[in-house]
Amino acid sequence: MSPQELKLVLESGLLSFPLTDFDAELNFEPKGYAERLEWLQPYGASALFAAGGTGEFFSLEPGEYSDVIKVALDTCRGRTPILAGAGGPTRVAIQYAQEAERLGAQGILLLPHYLTEASQEGLIAHVQAVCRSVKFGVVVYNRGACRLTPKSLLVLAETCPNLIGFKDGIGDIEKFVAIRQTLGERFAYLGGLPTAEVFAGAYKAMGCPVYSSAVFNFIPKTAMEFYNAHAANDTATCDRLIRDFFLPYIALRNKGEGYAVSIVKAGAALAGHAAGPVRPPLSDMLPAEVEELRALMAPLGAQ
Repeated sequence: MSPQELKLVLESGLLSFPLTDFDAELNFEPKGYAERLEWLQPYGASALFAAGGTGEFFSLEPGEYSDVIKVALDTCRGRTPILAGAGGPTRVAIQYAQEAERLGAQGILLLPHYLTEASQEGLIAHVQAVCRSVKFGVVVYNRGACRLTPKSLLVLAETCPNLIGFKDGIGDIEKFVAIRQTLGERFAYLGGLPTAEVFAGAYKAMGCPVYSSAVFNFIPKTAMEFYNAHAANDTATCDRLIRDFFLPYIALRNKGEGYAVSIVKAGAALAGHAAGPVRPPLSDMLPAEVEELRALMAPLGAQ
């Protein structure tokens, strides 16, 4: 898949980040991961991000990373495009990107370099180095320490032909509007705030109709119902789901640091598709919180 073909895929449909399955000893569990991807296939996500943020990329060592991407590609080949997560320091991010390309992924989501603050010049050099190390499509994730300006993105657009996507996880409306107006149709724009459904309407109004859904991991039918309503401008359905599920869900998610991943793993277990525990430094939800999530999911029925 060429970068431009990937861009077209990312400009419509629901995107998601599959959970990464771990066993009781916190080792990668490939059989469960393959079964998870098979379960999610019929619901129709347009692309999946393997070993992304919800897939705990930050806790995987290189050998495991290769195994996760390989299982995703072997399971979804010919059906759903797979973008691999890649991140960390520049040379490490390049190694992940090149490994994903070697294995046959359709592209990467370039996650932040994490801890260290960086100048715009440094961020430009970082993204350029990763893009130039591979031939397939790259989506940059604007989040955390990676906060690119419209001017910086313009430089990257001119110097990196395979940089085809911009995913926003910051939520700065003024900055996003400036980026969208400056770059126009050069990028595919993806909403990437946690529980993106709540922000989907606002992002669509700013020229970003596509987002990635974490809840697709445990209530895929409801996730698709919301996306289809969102795409059809069915505000009544979107408002109902936001009011009855998503806002209470966010309140529960906000009870613990790092629960954006933990709550999804808890939901998957309640849905009968357990992915095992989260790895440190994340922690699993408390039993009472899991029961609150069970009650919240109950009205949605079997998925």
